Amino acid sequence: MEIKKPQVLIIGGGMITQVQILPSIYQLQRIGLIDRISISALNIPPLKALKEDPLLGQAFPGQGFHSYPDIAAVDGNRMAPDLYREVLRKLPRRSIVIVAIPDHLHHDVVRETLQAGHHVICVKPLVLKGDQAKEIEELARDRGLFVGIEYHKRLDDRNLLARRKYRQGLFGDFRIGQAHLMEPWYYRRSNFQNWCTIENSDPFTYIACHYIDLVHFITGLLPAEVSVIGVVEKFPNGNRAFMWSDGRVIWQNDACLNVINGFGYPDAGAGSNAQGMRLFCTGKEDGGLIDHHDQFRGVKHSYAVADPASGEKRYHEINPDYFQMVDVGGAGLKPVGYGYRSIELLVSTILQLEQATSGLDRENALKKRREQLATIDREGMVATPANSAYNELVIEAGRHSILKGGRPVVIEYGKRPKVRFKEISEYPTYAG
Repeated sequence: MEIKKPQVLIIGGGMITQVQILPSIYQLQRIGLIDRISISALNIPPLKALKEDPLLGQAFPGQGFHSYPDIAAVDGNRMAPDLYREVLRKLPRRSIVIVAIPDHLHHDVVRETLQAGHHVICVKPLVLKGDQAKEIEELARDRGLFVGIEYHKRLDDRNLLARRKYRQGLFGDFRIGQAHLMEPWYYRRSNFQNWCTIENSDPFTYIACHYIDLVHFITGLLPAEVSVIGVVEKFPNGNRAFMWSDGRVIWQNDACLNVINGFGYPDAGAGSNAQGMRLFCTGKEDGGLIDHHDQFRGVKHSYAVADPASGEKRYHEINPDYFQMVDVGGAGLKPVGYGYRSIELLVSTILQLEQATSGLDRENALKKRREQLATIDREGMVATPANSAYNELVIEAGRHSILKGGRPVVIEYGKRPKVRFKEISEYPTYAG
């Protein structure tokens, strides 16, 4: 029996929707996997920017989305923060809802989406507290709904390769490492200055989760302790923010990962950002090393005319692996890269879940979906609340630490995991 194609609602019309999510969803619509696409945003300007994006128009001729608020509305700047709720109610049950809004708003929107009966794909991090992740896990399981977190770096081939080889024992045991991801300076002039403030988030919360997730994804280790230092500056609008962060994550085997993040890669820089990861390991007779230089993928372009797609840069070191639009014949352009593969995998997981329960009565369909969801959790290829809640515990611990000037926070696992400040008596001592 052929199942009905699901509708997709994207909540949030910002940068990640423009550069990765919407073109990926357009492609999935183009190849016949999904039906109607809608986008809900706070007001008209971001929706209008998406409608008028020249690259999206070139790549997906004849395709479009339904906008909420309606772009034809007279008052283009009127805020509509609750409109998504109305759209959720009107969607056919078990539609796909992609949550792409500021970090501190995820919890309420994901919860309301599940209560409305829809599957969820959420940009990272899922939520900011461990108990919120547990709540969402239980809510989704009760309703037989999928929740996936879009950690697209998992789908980078170099990380998939490292995962397989590490779990074969080829590297030995991870012992110490460094990671960094510096987003460009122009983030300071974007909508980030309205929400990524001291009370809501920080670079460790927003960015470091990528590499913390990767260390677990590759090694299977769980984080045990977190300490984060933040450097405060002001956005152009005067809002104070942790503009830079330096985090230290201790893992269950006492390994240490240092992660630095910030909003300050030069706009004039050749790359789109600065990022990479280096993990040192201990083997039986030699050391092991995983060294990823993610900011430069070996491609250099020097344009005779400045390229608008690269911020008007004449010389640009581009990343062909994350997300690009390429011409492979036919109408439009095709999205390629691990950013697209990540969205494709999450959507395909939902479609397979629905296919497995198609034609069953309500009770048996719910039972079957729960069984399928448990399998997805165990496989661990896609991040779910059940198999990646360590990320939310790290975020919660990191927020406690950064607001207390870097005081270490311990993660305690169990039936109801929690975080707490480290006691002085717990600090190790070593013979001099």
